[in-house]
Amino acid sequence: MPRFSVIVPAHQVQAYLPACLESVLSQSYPDLELIVVDDCSPDACGAIADEFAARDARVRAVHLPRNAGLGPARNAGMERAVGDYLVFLDGDDTLTPHALRAIADRIKETGEPDVLVYDYARVHCTGETVRNQAAAHLTERGPAPFRLTDRPGLLKLLMVAWNKTVRREFAEREGFTFPPGYYEDTPWTYPVLMTADTIATLDRVCVHYRQRRQGSILGTPSERHLDVFAQYDRLFAFLESRPELARWRPVLYRRMADHLVTVFTRPDRLPRSLRAEFLRRARVHCRRYRVPGAPVPRPVRLRHALLRLGLRRTWRTLRLASALRRRTVRVTARLLRAVRSVALRGHYRLQRCLPLRADRAVFAVDGDRGHGCNPGALEEAFRELAPHVRTAWVAAPAHHHTIPTGTRRLTPGTAAYWTALARSRYLVHNAAFDAGLVRREGQVLIQTRAGTPLKHMGLDLRERPAVAGGGDTARMLREAGSWDYLVSANRHSTLTWERVHPGRYTTLEYGQPRTDVLQRATPADVARLRETLGIPEGTVAILYAPTHRDYRRTQRAALDLERVVTRLGPRFMVLARAHPRHGGPLAESAGRVLDVSDHPHVESLCLASDALVTDYSALMFDYAGLDRPIVIHADEPEAFEAARGTYFDLRDLPPGAIARDEDELIDIFAGGHWRGSRSAQLRAAFRERFCPHDDGRSAERVVRRVVLGQTDLPPVVPLEERRPAPSAAAGLARAPL
Repeated sequence: MPRFSVIVPAHQVQAYLPACLESVLSQSYPDLELIVVDDCSPDACGAIADEFAARDARVRAVHLPRNAGLGPARNAGMERAVGDYLVFLDGDDTLTPHALRAIADRIKETGEPDVLVYDYARVHCTGETVRNQAAAHLTERGPAPFRLTDRPGLLKLLMVAWNKTVRREFAEREGFTFPPGYYEDTPWTYPVLMTADTIATLDRVCVHYRQRRQGSILGTPSERHLDVFAQYDRLFAFLESRPELARWRPVLYRRMADHLVTVFTRPDRLPRSLRAEFLRRARVHCRRYRVPGAPVPRPVRLRHALLRLGLRRTWRTLRLASALRRRTVRVTARLLRAVRSVALRGHYRLQRCLPLRADRAVFAVDGDRGHGCNPGALEEAFRELAPHVRTAWVAAPAHHHTIPTGTRRLTPGTAAYWTALARSRYLVHNAAFDAGLVRREGQVLIQTRAGTPLKHMGLDLRERPAVAGGGDTARMLREAGSWDYLVSANRHSTLTWERVHPGRYTTLEYGQPRTDVLQRATPADVARLRETLGIPEGTVAILYAPTHRDYRRTQRAALDLERVVTRLGPRFMVLARAHPRHGGPLAESAGRVLDVSDHPHVESLCLASDALVTDYSALMFDYAGLDRPIVIHADEPEAFEAARGTYFDLRDLPPGAIARDEDELIDIFAGGHWRGSRSAQLRAAFRERFCPHDDGRSAERVVRRVVLGQTDLPPVVPLEERRPAPSAAAGLARAPL
């Protein structure tokens, strides 16, 4: 008896069905049966189902003699299912990697509930993935399992079968089946949730719900959309057969009214000839099932009243008025933005006519993020060594909390921002300065870049248009021509930057300022950081920080981190750090996996960890200065090299052990090679080449040279004389496993 019976009805989805079935069979949790129901599809769905059944014994192909619809097709799958739990998946959707393992773990954790509800994300044809907006109702905080009366907010989720797994014995005992017709999920999901004695939730995206431009059932105008009325008749009939569920009638009425409004107002649902008929039947249903006196939220009260009264002309008039209002608001907003833009340009021109302020400095990083990176280290050095210079940091309001108290906060695009750009003597950035910036005589522009280059940059991207993002080469050259200083970490960086960003600037090969904090950290600092992050004493913390993959539309973790820590044992945990361009967390924080993507300072994460696992991220150059183990997870090297390109083959000059896949990575840690003598030798050679100046005083040298005009700068402490930053778990890391 398998744990899961995955039921996939298929009708005219031949282009998507193979990906759907592969997403099930490739799950890391293999205890399943896959039942593919060919709903007499006129395309190749039946043949595809047979092909998968021939190659994998877990697959069963069921061919219906005539087209019955989505509901009866699911029923045919349920009749043949023998698994503990039923999982429904439409033929054009997919399971996310490791979804079944997460579902199985949550079922076990919550004591085999009748129903487990999990999350989904909409996948658009452009590749964009958008998570369900109502995901907050799936929070796992609080007791579990529970009944619907404890968490009635679950009824606000999308009422479909494929975001739930249902215990088969429970479904058979209650006699739940899917009705024929459109909107067959409605009389299934509501009764399932209302009847279940035990419910649990999983706050994880387990299904990718494909949004097709055309061809989907709900996106095709048809009289079949009138089936929605029969489905709600079935739902309320079920409610009347169960007097103990009468308390849900007002809630279900509101959900029905909202649903009918959606069907009526969507232009891709009802043919124009059926709109009057739909509104007439909606009026009958609303009068039949409405509970007088039941509270209705104010924003939807008017819509429900219009639906109940069947006032079609009034509805149309209000919709036209609403559309006119929205258009007026949009036009007004555009005009206001244009006026504001003209006013700011005039303000900036006026400010450029006023004298420069020699005691002002402005700092920023790529993406208008919070205080950090090389500009952050230089800003601290400005305040310490040149206190007469007042500093300001440019960041989006969401990041203002990261800016030190003594530093002025500036929001991009404001009058204060343009005033600061026009009148400040020092401007510091790690990427591109504002496109509207006009460098004034006497201003000093300091470019730090964002790390030692491994991936191709600047002019080298001209040969790689797929990742260049349509960059403006002429603008890039003009900008490099305006720099006064470029801060470089090592000889490799100097030679690369001067070639790919040619200009008349002076290169300051003084080290990487952002690594100063790593070199100056004390054991107390490390212990405090580990305690703040919740790293237990004696635990080996692995920082996993992959880079952005330009050749992928959507970013994902290349490792199953839960599997990694499970295989390594209880003494290991993983800190998962997503690249800033990732657009979300890298992993679900659970057990010994902690997602730290929102942590404002990656340097703190480096100090708190005992080893780094990365692929092609420049963070490896910073981490090497700590003299702690680094393991390279070099997955898809050919794809990365073809799309982005690297300045040297990381396999020829690695900072430590190299793993080609997840199993190799696990073996490297389990066997102790991550901290072995060979890894130490590789790290020493890497450190000597790329960290010669990182001794904790890089930012100090820049400020003394550029601001204070000193030429007699602090000498660089040789590598062999530097004290590596301490690790709280170093004793465990050196101990035999």
